[in-house]
Amino acid sequence: MSQAVDYYFSLPSPWAYLGHGPFREVVSDYDLKVNYKPVVLVELFAETGGLPLAKRHPARQRYRMVELQRWRAKRGLDFQLRPKHWPFNARLADGVVIAACEAGHDPDVFLRRAYAAIWEAELDLADAATLVRLADQSGLPGGALVERAASEAIGSIYEQNRHDAIAADVFGSPAYVLNGEVFWGQDRIELLADALKSGRGPFRWQDC
Repeated sequence: MSQAVDYYFSLPSPWAYLGHGPFREVVSDYDLKVNYKPVVLVELFAETGGLPLAKRHPARQRYRMVELQRWRAKRGLDFQLRPKHWPFNARLADGVVIAACEAGHDPDVFLRRAYAAIWEAELDLADAATLVRLADQSGLPGGALVERAASEAIGSIYEQNRHDAIAADVFGSPAYVLNGEVFWGQDRIELLADALKSGRGPFRWQDC
């Protein structure tokens, strides 16, 4: 039986964008079942002691820009460090992912297009028409999914994902949770793959 991994992220996260391709390679290599769990980051940060980017010390903000350049080169990607429509309200875009999963669709193609749309094409993913077009191009029913994404029912799932994240000790994006063990950050994907390859049990802080 395939193992399952909970994937916590939000579309505006550059680190989720950087890690999505390598993560999907691990998913394919180990035939993982992915539970996509978009989560609102501002509220998650507030509850777990993190700060939104604008409130971080300038040294941390500058270092972030250096890291983005390093990983852009490492991953062989070509993207804007300060895309035109970033930051943006992710509620509708993240909601499309939730709505796609609810309807039984694999959201991976949409996610790949959406990440590239933000960071490479500099499109506005707070715009419903843009989301419809991206979903349609991904082979999904864009109009229906965007309409559903705006509903209170999807908003409730989005909120529940935040509660689930906190309960799982997740505090940022992306985070991959395997058997209760959190792998935070796209630079931890190799460690996730190592855990899967070895078949070891999950590491716990209580065991230390």
